[in-house]
Amino acid sequence: MFIERTSVGLDVHARTTVGAAIDERTGELVQRRMGADTDEIVAWVTSLPGPVAATYEAGPTGFGLARALTAAGVRAVVAAPSKLQRPVGDRVKTDMRDAVHLARLLRLGEVVEVTVPSIEVESARDLVRAREDARGDLMSARHRVSKLLLRQGIQYSGGKAWTVAHQAWLRSQRFELVGLQAAFDAAYDAMIATVDRRDRLDVAIAAMAADSEFSPVVDRLCCLRGVSTLTGFALAVEIGDWTRLDGRRIGSYVGLTPSENSSGASRTLGGITKTGNGHARRLLIEAAWHHRPTYRPSSPIMRARWDRASAEARARGHAGNQRLHQRWQTFQLRKKRTVVANAAIARELAGWCWSLAVMT
Repeated sequence: MFIERTSVGLDVHARTTVGAAIDERTGELVQRRMGADTDEIVAWVTSLPGPVAATYEAGPTGFGLARALTAAGVRAVVAAPSKLQRPVGDRVKTDMRDAVHLARLLRLGEVVEVTVPSIEVESARDLVRAREDARGDLMSARHRVSKLLLRQGIQYSGGKAWTVAHQAWLRSQRFELVGLQAAFDAAYDAMIATVDRRDRLDVAIAAMAADSEFSPVVDRLCCLRGVSTLTGFALAVEIGDWTRLDGRRIGSYVGLTPSENSSGASRTLGGITKTGNGHARRLLIEAAWHHRPTYRPSSPIMRARWDRASAEARARGHAGNQRLHQRWQTFQLRKKRTVVANAAIARELAGWCWSLAVMT
């Protein structure tokens, strides 16, 4: 229920901000164009008849404005853009109309709110996403090196690629043409630089995972197969406050629930929705594949991870590992497509992660 007197919608861009305020008592609509300076925006919002609530869409401008508004005594609501209701027949879109639309939705209580992370959580999330970017860049850099050689008819046949032996084989490649040698050297150097960047980020993540506010959650999450320190830390910072979710809703939060198109007596289910946090979804999908092989609780890797967690977390993780492997066996007996089965395992894995994360 909206209890403030004034509702404010802000259409925020990198250099400009457009505001629209609706006074509940008088019905007056106040509009203003401003710059991107946070102090100017906060000063205008706080000058309106109070109490005041303001909203703007989550985007690349971040959460600094929301924190500044909250510090000034304004209830700040960061809206999820994908959940905003928009008129189907509306074909005119301007910054001012968007601001008014946000103010009206806030007044009606129809804004789906995004949780504003603390500065510490956001900095840890930036670290995790920097590592995600390095992973993608490394894949591209390796692809360029291998395909440059393939165009010359050169293929590696000494085992797995990107091992120590493969790296030595790459360094031994020489070409007579100056241009080709320069191109190969540039591609190879770029790949090595990206590997170094990824390794530095891995060290920083390991240090933060071992000694930070996220350490207890990471240690509990690592009781599950497929959840290494890197994956556990990434899930911890991407989800943030696990208590705002439950075991049923976390699957839909990360976009692992089936899409649906039902009408009347017909009910049609499609692929997963792929909404919500894409970073967490990718990590869960990758971790789910680890539950396909036979589960061995005597594994030294699992034992080392269990040593960092409580007895209750170890028992919960053991039960989860058994359950998820049994689910894989059931899907295989039913001859389910592996990618479909893995998505279902990942959805259930998200629930097991939640149960471990909220454990006290």
